[in-house]
Amino acid sequence: MSRTIALLQGDSTVGDLHGNATRLEALAELAAIHGATLGLSTELAICGYPPRDLLLQPDFVVKAQSKASALSVSIPILVGAPLAPDHPKQLPSNGVVRCGPLASKQPNGNRIVARKQLLPTYDVFDEARYFKPDNRPGIARTIAGLDLGVTVCEDAWQAADMTPSTYAADPIESLAEWGRQGVKLDATVNLSASPYHSDKLASRIHVCRTAASILNHPFLMANQVGGNDDLLFDGNSLVAWPDGTVVIAPAWKEGVLMVHLDDPNACEWLPSTASDALDVGDDQLRRLQPDDDGREHEREVLHDLTDAVVTGLTDYCRKSGIKSIVLGLSGGIDSAVAACVAAAAVGPENVTGIAMPSRHSSQHSIDDAAHTATSLGLKFDTIPIDSMHASVEGSIGGMLEQGAQVAGENLQARLRGLIVMAHANAQGSMAIATGNKSELAQGYCTLYGDMAGGYTPLGDLYKMQVYGLADVFNLRAEQQGLTAPVNASTRTKPPSAELAPDQIDEDSLPPYPVLDAILRAHIEGGLDGESIAEQGHDPAMVLDVLTRLERNEHKRWQMSPAPRVSSRAFGQGWRRPLASRHDWRRS
Repeated sequence: MSRTIALLQGDSTVGDLHGNATRLEALAELAAIHGATLGLSTELAICGYPPRDLLLQPDFVVKAQSKASALSVSIPILVGAPLAPDHPKQLPSNGVVRCGPLASKQPNGNRIVARKQLLPTYDVFDEARYFKPDNRPGIARTIAGLDLGVTVCEDAWQAADMTPSTYAADPIESLAEWGRQGVKLDATVNLSASPYHSDKLASRIHVCRTAASILNHPFLMANQVGGNDDLLFDGNSLVAWPDGTVVIAPAWKEGVLMVHLDDPNACEWLPSTASDALDVGDDQLRRLQPDDDGREHEREVLHDLTDAVVTGLTDYCRKSGIKSIVLGLSGGIDSAVAACVAAAAVGPENVTGIAMPSRHSSQHSIDDAAHTATSLGLKFDTIPIDSMHASVEGSIGGMLEQGAQVAGENLQARLRGLIVMAHANAQGSMAIATGNKSELAQGYCTLYGDMAGGYTPLGDLYKMQVYGLADVFNLRAEQQGLTAPVNASTRTKPPSAELAPDQIDEDSLPPYPVLDAILRAHIEGGLDGESIAEQGHDPAMVLDVLTRLERNEHKRWQMSPAPRVSSRAFGQGWRRPLASRHDWRRS
């Protein structure tokens, strides 16, 4: 008998029960045609992850569970779904439902094969708010001739010591204990929605290898792909054998990983046939030998980050019904790269770039903006703002004379935001903001000005990473015989907001390589000022950077969503107080 399990690496849309069911049925049919005897979806695949407060609506949970149970598929499928509680005042479960042949003849309770045990509440997770934990891992008996252990995402991570705190239970160890007591399993599966950040795959490989070693049988993880709000999911579904052999599905692709339990070399990847499947990354299946940690085979980090931010904007637009994008094109590196991301996400014909020169704009910035738009094939418009700027100054000039210099400078940014938003409203498009993480961290951005927009595609990229993405987009264009969209002038000129004569960013900020290193050490490394200074940074500079970070939290609370690509991004995983008297100078 064939022992082939299909990992259905799907791109679910949160709340779209019918659409998600249709995608799952199509992936299951693709798997069945190619000889799979059993399919495995990702975590909460029927409703999309994370559904957040939709789970507080009892009718949503009931409908989701019912839709999962009723999938029309020709092979048995284990589907991730919320499960209704036994009593109205209880929370639902994050569970797994069996559907397909034979399942329809069983009572509803017999279709439920597992409920998630470990509910993470750290970083971007808040699952204890929504779910009741179970007290035992699941087992699916005699499904397509296989006996399987069944776990859900976090359930697998404690055994590998990859959780920030210790849970009271360990589902992998529990399954291993059952095995020692004579419960023989062919494999253990894991339905996962593991969010992406740039070094996450190595962690998952370690988790799966650890589980396979402990259980002494193959461990399979089906992981969600695509973007939902600010969270990204890279796919990379994988299977590990007890000897350490690993097979990994492609990143940023929807499709099916066909796992042949008895022969790692026979595994294959089947791309999705959905017309809206993500068009980034490649279809390369990867195989790691027991002594290979996978790092040498990692795609270059910047290529992965590029695909990540493109995926984030692509799915945000598709799942929100957004067809076109508007952005300001200043001739600077951030707007040029944001334009590249937008063109890749929705097609260049659906992107409008607007140059809005002021009295302080250099001619090379105007020319550079035009180069980017022309190279990408965007719609392009130039709207000088000097007359509007002069008119506003004439009306409130007395006020500006009494105020800080920044008030006059910000007029230009807000006039540009006004124009971009007017274009977006008139065209039924979405404006995007072009700021990066370094600037957002330091408040080097203008509320209701350059921060205006429905999405910030570069919002979790440090400034120097933005330059790296520019190189990737240029390389990809040249490989297709096209003109590089980010020209040398944009690439090499000193960064400047051009809001005052001869202004450059380093007038008020450290050089970006230094700034990025300080910010990364604090935000993602968790280091305090003294520890960062011990790494060789000037203590006064570190203090200034951390003070500006603290004083500008109000801006980050008002920024539009940005795709999470780092281990700690501004957003759900960053919960600093808004009104705070914390002072780094007195700490």
